[in-house]
Amino acid sequence: MVLNNLNYPLDLKFKITTLASDFNITDRHGNYVAYVRQKMFKLKEDVIVFNDESKTKELFRIQANQWIDFNASYSIKDTIGKNFGRLARKGMRSIWKSSYNVLDEADQQKFTITEDNAWVKFFDGMVGEIPIIGMFTGYFLNPSYTVKGIDGKEYFKLKKMPSFFGRRFQLDRLIDIDDEDESLVVLSFLMMVLLERARG
Repeated sequence: MVLNNLNYPLDLKFKITTLASDFNITDRHGNYVAYVRQKMFKLKEDVIVFNDESKTKELFRIQANQWIDFNASYSIKDTIGKNFGRLARKGMRSIWKSSYNVLDEADQQKFTITEDNAWVKFFDGMVGEIPIIGMFTGYFLNPSYTVKGIDGKEYFKLKKMPSFFGRRFQLDRLIDIDDEDESLVVLSFLMMVLLERARG
């Protein structure tokens, strides 16, 4: 199972009516691509990707490989247990640039996801602590992330869109890519958005 024939850009929009970190993914025409739900009260992250908001069909599962936050990694599998690969954070979460490796099913690095501008996160961390003003950082402090292959080419870009609760992201494909690699990158971004959303 792969995600294919995707019409970019994809919109990722978090729901503000649920306690869980749920978000919809739609394509440029407004059609459903997936519905993502992070299970609550888990010691290790456990994320389920459904076909739509009805949650009738599970497509993929993303699960943390360890409890501690240092160099955490997240396995990506479909419903029959096929391993697509994993997303691995590079080093501890810091106030500077976030960076992740995307590895294939053989645990070979295929891509990197890197935050484009560390200063956006730095100022968001500072301004976000200011009462009232901090509530509005989602309108003017919006990070973006770029996916590069080991060939050095840029394949995807994810941007956080201006919004009051930091609830919208947009993913665009810059150049064509193999379907299986595309699924691996898109699913890696879904996990990364959950990890990064709270801080910027």
